[in-house]
Amino acid sequence: MLPVRGRNGRAARPARLLGTRTAWTPVGDGEFFCPGCGGDRNYQRLTGRRRFTLLGVPVLPRGETGPVVECAACKRHFGTDALDHPTTTRFSAMLRDAVHTVALAVLAAGGTCSRSSLETAASAVRAAGFDDCTEEQLEALVDALAADTGRVYGQSCGAGLAIELHEALDPLAPHLAPVGRESILLQGARIALADGPYTPAERDVLSTVGAALTICSDDVTRLLAAARTPS
Repeated sequence: MLPVRGRNGRAARPARLLGTRTAWTPVGDGEFFCPGCGGDRNYQRLTGRRRFTLLGVPVLPRGETGPVVECAACKRHFGTDALDHPTTTRFSAMLRDAVHTVALAVLAAGGTCSRSSLETAASAVRAAGFDDCTEEQLEALVDALAADTGRVYGQSCGAGLAIELHEALDPLAPHLAPVGRESILLQGARIALADGPYTPAERDVLSTVGAALTICSDDVTRLLAAARTPS
């Protein structure tokens, strides 16, 4: 039997007899960081029902699939774990808050009475995104922290302060490259060193910062030593 020819003279492709088709249903939406686009995009959260098809016509259900996340821009589908990655806006806010919390913790450990420490801390916080941060604001915040917790300058990192550091740093650490995590620790170290060598309380706070950033203790020791070396 001669093959059936199409209009262009080529052999016509036979219709696919059996297959599957998925019907997607939106169940939510929002904004996420799209791994395909590489930026913040809107998304739809979808669940699907699969069906066997006969000659392209759905005939029998084959069960559910998903949920998946569909990017509104590139239309690609991703697993729902894509929503765990913060948007660019959210990531910037997390980083800004982390630097601010570390600066306050180091100052509270013993540097707030020093103008040089306050200036170093304020500069780091402004660079992180708090453009209007001043030395006076930081000093007032540390005084308020001490009054609220009953701490005095020079104390080691207590449970309350350790919890605050972990709350600010734990969600951020998985999304930072090693150099980014080290940079936050080094900023804290430079604040501590602005008025002289590390005090035991400052070392304790910086060790807590390193642990929250998932930096091993040997690397924390190395970085704290490196921060003492003039660049």
